[in-house]
Amino acid sequence: MYYVVYGLLYVVSLLPLRLLFLISDLAYFILYYLVGYRKDVVMGNLEIAFPEKSLEERKKIAKGFYLNFTDTFIETIKMISIRPKELARRGKCDVEHLNDLIAKGRNIHIMAGHQFNWEFANLMYARLLNIPFVGIYMPVNNKIFDRIFLKSRSRYGTIMVSAWDFKNKMHTIFNEQYILALAADQNPGVPNKAFWLKFFGKPAPFVTGPGKGAVKNNTAVVYVGFQKIKRGHYSFKAVPLVDNGADYTAEELTVLYKNALEEAIRRDPSNYLWSHRRWRHEWQEGYSPIIN
Repeated sequence: MYYVVYGLLYVVSLLPLRLLFLISDLAYFILYYLVGYRKDVVMGNLEIAFPEKSLEERKKIAKGFYLNFTDTFIETIKMISIRPKELARRGKCDVEHLNDLIAKGRNIHIMAGHQFNWEFANLMYARLLNIPFVGIYMPVNNKIFDRIFLKSRSRYGTIMVSAWDFKNKMHTIFNEQYILALAADQNPGVPNKAFWLKFFGKPAPFVTGPGKGAVKNNTAVVYVGFQKIKRGHYSFKAVPLVDNGADYTAEELTVLYKNALEEAIRRDPSNYLWSHRRWRHEWQEGYSPIIN
């Protein structure tokens, strides 16, 4: 069954993106107007993040999000067969600071967020950087699609490691110079062990691993922000946070990351994954103190 599904998706991926975006337009119409996929979550999140905006302004952001969401799904299919020349044409990838750190022999932790299109960013950075580029991912429940996504994400050299296997494999990874890319805005499974920061003014839990790892391994920490220039075209910018993680606490590094992410979202609100239940957990007594 894997080969049947993969073969069908591969054939679809050969179509030009301008045609594939017609499918995205249809999917957008269905998700937003007919199904209302997680619309209550999206609108609730936008009300938390942008209370100063009118309902109509938030609806406009939501519509932009849904189109970006379906575009990303289509672009993820395109990744199955996309050629290096087309990939390079579709992304402006800032690697100057990363190459400077690589030349100095530094290990690097990239902290990114769920901005569109993080899947393209993975391929582009792995292709351009000349040391192992490691990505941490959450396996999907469907084994066939998990295998397909893993194959497409690894096409240009990314070493994909399941979040469940990372602890067992990290010692092997850390034996040589590396770049580790993390989506550090994941919702922690255990909120009482999270860092609690004010995200858009409301307390939200943040995973502790990215910050703790950077401190323990004394890595450079870089935030990478994503900007959608137009459909199918992106700009990825590396923003230095710190050169030596061990000079900071894990909490301080997480705050620096959170501030950079929030600033990027405010610049382009529709380019963030608002269907994610980011404020699902409420802070309680006994949790770590809330950090502004």
